[in-house]
Amino acid sequence: MDDRRNRRWPPWWEWDLEFTQHVLERMIVRSCSEVQIRDMMQTAKRLRKDDKPGRWIVETTHESRPWEVIVEPDYTDRTLVVITAYCVART
Repeated sequence: MDDRRNRRWPPWWEWDLEFTQHVLERMIVRSCSEVQIRDMMQTAKRLRKDDKPGRWIVETTHESRPWEVIVEPDYTDRTLVVITAYCVART
């Protein structure tokens, strides 16, 4: 889904975030916090399907660098589970 202003995002986009242990551990190594990931989600630019069924890639930025946040909607608990987040290397 391109450009947040011109497209509707899925209903689960507004659900509460839940953070996996994996992303909590990676945040330390990748120098970001839960608050910063929440901010990245608020300023997301694009959403696209991941290769793994049921998961989505959120394209965003952090400290003027491109980042991706992998999320998976949990329809039972109505939460958006953050699987991981990482800086995208520019080539």
